[in-house]
Amino acid sequence: MNPFIEIAGRKIGPDFPPLVIAEIGINHEGSLAVAKEMVDAAHRAGVEVVKHQTHIVEDEMSGAAKNVIPGNANVSIYEIMERCSLNEADELELKNYVESKGMIFISTPFSRAAAERLKKFDIPAYKIGSGECNNYPLLEHICTFGKPVILSTGMNTIESVQKAVAIFDKHKIPLALLHTTNLYPTPIHLVRFGAMTQLHEAFSDKVFGLSDHTLNNNACLGAVALGASILERHFTDHMQRTGPDIVCSMDEKACAELIVSSKEIWQMRGGQKVPAKEEQVTIDFAFATVCSIASIKKGEKLSKENIWVKRPGTGKILAEHFNGILGKIAIRDIENDEQLDFTDFE
Repeated sequence: MNPFIEIAGRKIGPDFPPLVIAEIGINHEGSLAVAKEMVDAAHRAGVEVVKHQTHIVEDEMSGAAKNVIPGNANVSIYEIMERCSLNEADELELKNYVESKGMIFISTPFSRAAAERLKKFDIPAYKIGSGECNNYPLLEHICTFGKPVILSTGMNTIESVQKAVAIFDKHKIPLALLHTTNLYPTPIHLVRFGAMTQLHEAFSDKVFGLSDHTLNNNACLGAVALGASILERHFTDHMQRTGPDIVCSMDEKACAELIVSSKEIWQMRGGQKVPAKEEQVTIDFAFATVCSIASIKKGEKLSKENIWVKRPGTGKILAEHFNGILGKIAIRDIENDEQLDFTDFE
């Protein structure tokens, strides 16, 4: 049986349509009102799971973070998260709003305090970001909650991911793994489907997918063709927003297209190189069978001058047998333009 995990009743794995996760993250820049507008757009797009980021800055970062400026920003990571985080009351209201729309709310905790907040919210699953993939103390803590986990693995090796997987396996936590490149945006040559495939091969008992930061849906769609079951992209209601991850976000239209297209590609996977039974209606007219191209008398030898292969494919002798019956002797008179049968010669 193929691996799967289940989040709030939604089964996720190769036997089910890909799950598209719309990550609002911190695109709302700390505004609950903007976050709700993004949720509304996600709902219109047909999203099943909305993902947030839970930042409690004083527990997440030391003062040294005030001197670290991310590659896609011009102020410190401390300042960004301080500006963009929601307080507990607002985040709970956001969770309830997502669920009121019939969608599933999950979030990424970036600290122990954030994990505890989400535990209090009783979220159905945890998303763990690439930066926390090797934060083994935090992983151990989250395991105590007993909920499914989706783990991004960017900036890590198979060896460091193995240590994380071992922790989840020890606690019997349902786990899915996402390949990620943590550049915002990600240049297309750094998506590296080969790395995603390598991750899947190393942990073949785990559901796998792609957390993507490129500028369109192509990487996600390619990932589905290669077997991905989870697709995560940052999300915004429109691209004129100023949040830190807007540049690599999908808007409502792109998200709706990803949901539809990924399901189509999922349905294209698999199969064997044999004719589909549904192709018989085409085989009947497209294939050629042996027929007479002149009148043939009983006792006459079959040759290229009196038999050939023609459509349709409804005769008894397929074209592949043509050479094998040349030189055979007709045992009855055969009219011109008859489809031949093996009983017509010896």
